[in-house]
Amino acid sequence: MSKVPSITLNNGVEMPQLGYGVWQVPDDEAAQAVTTAIETGYRSIDTAAIYENEVGTGKAIASSGVAREELFVTTKLWNSSKETWTRDSVLREFDASLAKLGLDHVDLYLIHWPRAVREDYVTIWNAFGEIAKSGRARAIGVSNFKEPQLRRIIDESGVVPVVNQVELHPQLAQPELRAFHAEHGIATEAWSPLGQGKGLLEVPTIVAIAQKYAKTPAQIVLRWHLQLGTIAIPKSVTPSRIAENFDVFGFELDTEDITAIAALDEAKRLGPDPDDFDSN
Repeated sequence: MSKVPSITLNNGVEMPQLGYGVWQVPDDEAAQAVTTAIETGYRSIDTAAIYENEVGTGKAIASSGVAREELFVTTKLWNSSKETWTRDSVLREFDASLAKLGLDHVDLYLIHWPRAVREDYVTIWNAFGEIAKSGRARAIGVSNFKEPQLRRIIDESGVVPVVNQVELHPQLAQPELRAFHAEHGIATEAWSPLGQGKGLLEVPTIVAIAQKYAKTPAQIVLRWHLQLGTIAIPKSVTPSRIAENFDVFGFELDTEDITAIAALDEAKRLGPDPDDFDSN
């Protein structure tokens, strides 16, 4: 049995709070990496069409020996095109992802980016509603949405996303967005929860807290996510790191530590600002 706590999404579906992400994992390496993660104890796997590793991810799921209902599989629509998206194009892309994964349903389907300049995300979201009603996605959500885009899809569809997956780590804690999520029953999921190896884990505050608990800096940051109530999906292809990132349940940060980590927030993005991102 996995020891990972679950978050109850706003439609009643249970989602593990700690998952395994496969961003930047080549397809020919994904099967082994996901296999290692599942053997370690992860039960939530996060992929996306643009990662081009849904096939390898699906192979690992099929050969894992773990019952499908014990696994939580997320993939995302890469809504990239100079043309406006339609209901039919969304359904085609979803069918393609399912086929690559070798599954008859996913547990969570996300719009990868709002691409707000084109304003077709409401059409996409309405098509997602059809997918959810069909049962082929147990839950639907978004990624990289800000408050205005969230308000618009909620107001125009009446359907609240279960999750908004955004860049989130101690140097970009996004308190205002998290507060909006909490107000509307949207779970916050963090991508790049460890800051992409770009200095966060060397910050003296994090290093000092790690020494205090005899843990690694990565374990401290992941523990911070868990206690914050966010869902985290760390990525690694190194078996020892996969295991290290999973070993975050035997201790708790105290209030002083949480306060010290909160002070690191400097609204520092490592990825693109969703308002400016419309790459093909």
